[in-house]
Amino acid sequence: MDFAFYCRLMEQYSEEHGVALHGWVLMTNHVHLLVTPSTETSLSAFMQSIGRRYVRYFNRRHERTGGLWEGRFRSCLIDSENYLLACQRYIEMNPVSAGMVTNPEDYWWSSYQCHALGKVSDMHSPHPIYQALGKDQPDRQRRYRQLFAKPMPDYLKDEIRKTARSGKSLGSIEFKSQLKARYGISD
Repeated sequence: MDFAFYCRLMEQYSEEHGVALHGWVLMTNHVHLLVTPSTETSLSAFMQSIGRRYVRYFNRRHERTGGLWEGRFRSCLIDSENYLLACQRYIEMNPVSAGMVTNPEDYWWSSYQCHALGKVSDMHSPHPIYQALGKDQPDRQRRYRQLFAKPMPDYLKDEIRKTARSGKSLGSIEFKSQLKARYGISD
C-alpha cells in the first residue's frame, strides 16, 4: 500500500464528502478508520471514492489489473461517550498487536501521532471526547498517552472486533435502545 497517497485521498475525500476523520491506522493489508459522517450517505461515498481512485493508482503503479479488496467495507455505530476512546486506542494499537512495532509512537501511519505526540495533519478532526481529555494540547497528549499505559482487556478488544465485523452497534443498552427508537436499528 502506498500510504502517503492513501492519506492524500482520505484528506481530499473526507472534506469532499463531509466525513470527520478522528482516528486511523493504515496497515499493509487493511485500514481502520474512526469517523463521523455528516449525512447518511457520506461514509459510503467517502469509502467508494477512495477505493475507486486507489485501485486505479495501485494497478497502474504495479502494472496489474483487477480489484484489491476482498469485499465491501464494514462499519458499525459506536456509543461515543462510552467507547470512542477505546475504539481509537484499538485502532492505534493495531501495528503493535500485529508485531510491526513495539510501541504505537513508532508507527508513522496512525492517528496516534496526532493524539499523543502532537503531529499536525490536515485530515485529522479531533473528536470532542478527545478534546475533553485536557485543558490544552500538551495536557490532552499526556492524558492520552496514559490511556496506553495498561493493556486493553481482551474482552474489550474482542467486543470491538466482533462488532466491527458484524456491522452491529457497540454501546450500552441505553444507546442501543435509542438507536432502535430513533432509526429502527436493533442488534
